[in-house]
Amino acid sequence: MNSVLSTLRVFEEVAVRQPIGVSELARVTGIPKSSVQRCLVTLEQARWLRIVDREHARWGVTMKALVLGLRSAGEQDLREVATPVIKGLAAETGETVLLGLRDGDEYLIVAREDSSQLVRVFMEIGTRVPLGASSGGVAILARLDPGEVGELLRTEPREFEGAPLLGPDELREEIARTAARGYAANMSSWYRPHVASLGAAVTNAAGRPIAAVTLSIPEMRYEPAREKQLAKKVVAAADEISRLLASP
Repeated sequence: MNSVLSTLRVFEEVAVRQPIGVSELARVTGIPKSSVQRCLVTLEQARWLRIVDREHARWGVTMKALVLGLRSAGEQDLREVATPVIKGLAAETGETVLLGLRDGDEYLIVAREDSSQLVRVFMEIGTRVPLGASSGGVAILARLDPGEVGELLRTEPREFEGAPLLGPDELREEIARTAARGYAANMSSWYRPHVASLGAAVTNAAGRPIAAVTLSIPEMRYEPAREKQLAKKVVAAADEISRLLASP
C-alpha cells in the first residue's frame, strides 16, 4: 500500500510542478530518490508520465490524464471535435487560441493552437487558474445560474501567482458585462499583464457551459478597434464546438 501511495504522490507533484526532475521530486515529497525513480518508471510504463526534457531528465504528465478527466465528466470528445475549430481560428486570426475546461472552481487548459507570430502568448497545456482569473473562465461564469455563481464567488481567491484578482463585486460586474455582450474581454489585467484575451463559452447538449475558447494576443499587437470583429470569430468558434458536441 505504501508503494501505491508513493506513486500517487509522485504523480500529483509532477502534475502540479511539471516539468520536474527526480531530485526536486524527492525533495518536495520526502521520498528517497531511488523510490521516486521507480515510481516514475511505473507511471511511464502506464503512460501517465513521460520525459518532456531529456537533456535535464525532467518529467511531465501525458494527455492520458486529461483525456480520462474529460471522459469522467462525460465530455470525452471535446478535444477531438474542438481541434479543427481552434486550428481554423488560429489560422484566421494569426493569434494563439486556447481551449479550457471548467473543473469545479478552476479553469483547465486542455488544448492550444499557437500563433504563427514571433511574439506570441504561450500557456502550458494542463495549466489551472481560478475561473475568475481568465476570460474563458469568466465566459463560463456568465452562462451559469446566478445561485451557482454566488457559491463559486464565495470561494474565489483574491490573488493568484502573487497578483491580485478581481474582488467579488468587481467580478460580478465583469460577469454581467460578459453576459450582456456575449463574450468576455480581459485587456491586460487580472493576473496576466501585457496579454489581451477574448473568451466565449462552449456548452454541452443540455446547454450547460463546460468549456471556453480564448483568443490570446500580446498587448503590443492588440487593436481595440478590432475587438468586436475578433470577438465575433471567437463566439462563432465556441458555438461551432457546442453544435458539434450536441450532434448525435
